[in-house]
Amino acid sequence: MDGRGGGKTRARVRILEAGRERLASDLVATEEPLEIRLGPAGAAHPVAVTVRTPGADFELAAGFLFSEGLISSRDEITRIRYCVDRAAGEEQRYNVVTVDQRGAAPLPPPASDRRFPVSSACGICGKTSLDQLASRGLTPLPPGPEVPIAVVYGLPDRLREAQGLFAQTGGIHAAGLFDRDGGLVALREDVGRHNALDKLIGWALLEGNLPLADAIVLVSGRASYELAQKCVAAGAPVLCAVSAPSSLAIDLARRFNLTLIGFLRGERCNLYHDAGRIRDLETI
Repeated sequence: MDGRGGGKTRARVRILEAGRERLASDLVATEEPLEIRLGPAGAAHPVAVTVRTPGADFELAAGFLFSEGLISSRDEITRIRYCVDRAAGEEQRYNVVTVDQRGAAPLPPPASDRRFPVSSACGICGKTSLDQLASRGLTPLPPGPEVPIAVVYGLPDRLREAQGLFAQTGGIHAAGLFDRDGGLVALREDVGRHNALDKLIGWALLEGNLPLADAIVLVSGRASYELAQKCVAAGAPVLCAVSAPSSLAIDLARRFNLTLIGFLRGERCNLYHDAGRIRDLETI
């Protein structure tokens, strides 16, 4: 079983309107920590703790490990399971996921470990971050696919229509995977943008669908460097966001040939890096 599902919690609330108050209950997005452990069977160790919406936890763990370069393929995973410590309470048991890695020695926690705050330091810059991705073996994405701009314009409506948790809570992010014709292939929701994308990539990894060579990824918030590098790692050539990209995400897109689109709303968007994939454009 992968997760308890649900993703929502009922909370008591006082609704204030026009100077009046009434008591009610409200559905809010569930937010709980998840510790991800990796290593050989019986010797796994913690590599990250993220705060997530429960559900698709195995996909989240697999997607995080793959997009951060801690595993390179589905074949490295022998088993994914929840905590088996009998001393742990029922709730805690579902907040730890262990990924057994085939024939691997225990690894130190990655530099991007989500358990610790990360701040700028002397000698660290955007170019260093991009060089680190290249040192992991990430290379520029190949050309294609060509996507009509009309297809791009239609993506946000399709994403919104499929966001079940958002419709119930109003407080959840989504990452959607579309084909070149704009058909929705898969969607994952989470309180964290990066978690939603990790769940999506984890689904693709576990289903044997990587790389995402002809895919379009749409995220419901901004396009950060972290999200852009995850798309490159998964081989997804087009990343769209309904909000703004960061400067480092733009630098990454240019270096790794990722088509990057921001502020995608209605029949308008900003194209920060094209890479020759968006067609049917008319220059005015």
